[in-house]
Amino acid sequence: MALIGPGGRPLSSAPKAESSAPTSSSPYVKDTSLETFAADVLEASREVPVIVDFWAPWCGPCKQLGPALEKAVDEARGKVRMVKVNIDENQEIARQLRIQSIPTVYAFRNGQPVDGFQGAIPESQVKAFVQQLVSGAHGGPDHAAEVLAAAEEAFAAGDVGTAAQAFAHVLQDEPGHPKAVAGLARCYLKSGDMERAKKTLQLVRPDGANDEAVRAVEAELQLLEQAAGAAGELGEMQSRLAANPNDHQARYDLALAKDAHGDREGALDELLEIVRRDRKWNEDAARKHLVTLFEAMGPTDPRTISARRRLSSLLFS
Repeated sequence: MALIGPGGRPLSSAPKAESSAPTSSSPYVKDTSLETFAADVLEASREVPVIVDFWAPWCGPCKQLGPALEKAVDEARGKVRMVKVNIDENQEIARQLRIQSIPTVYAFRNGQPVDGFQGAIPESQVKAFVQQLVSGAHGGPDHAAEVLAAAEEAFAAGDVGTAAQAFAHVLQDEPGHPKAVAGLARCYLKSGDMERAKKTLQLVRPDGANDEAVRAVEAELQLLEQAAGAAGELGEMQSRLAANPNDHQARYDLALAKDAHGDREGALDELLEIVRRDRKWNEDAARKHLVTLFEAMGPTDPRTISARRRLSSLLFS
């Protein structure tokens, strides 16, 4: 199998760099070759964990990941070491370890690979990866919290793929972890795969079914399903309201449609207007839907806080 680099280019046909990147100034980072790999990695990992970074001078993501790894390793002050493998010069090592794309990172302990990842990842996740090796932990609440934080950071930055990998990593160590289940389900929702999101939620362990993060994703799924069934177009519902401002069904449908189009604040406004005009309409349908929106957004979301205050003012005025 040909080794693949960025853009799908076979590594065997990748252009050779005129010279390798300069060796790191850190005493904890070194380059290796086929002749020294056993001593540099397998034997050395019996004393401290060794991170192996497979890279090439022409690989753009490698230039992003390498310095972040070196920085994190240097900050560990000898509790973990790093070995760099230039695959242009050491394709035999890459073949033996079945490296199919770069950058690829393996972590070795006691002569065996114990962890790893592919592709450039956020610096926070690089630090968490190195800290895990330093602490000797593989799983546990501290490690889970670090990886979850990195996953949330990646998700917030729009890197859904990296976030999904991080959430899945936690689930490998702690099956059914509610926040990891919810996070992975959110990644599927973000990519438009509602069915996989639903199936992912079923993985949550029994004591985590009522976790706030899980309930938020369940509420978001419910909202998406309701929005998909909203009848009519925005213009049609707005025309009905212009003719009759007390057409609460039209306003309710308009709220669902606005939410479906990404205007959640607009949906909140319409539902609150229904409560203001007729709080008991359709067995409190508007208030109940507001509660579902609050769950989906979470209690600390500024939109939740503002809308809750407005709802309370309406209900208790």
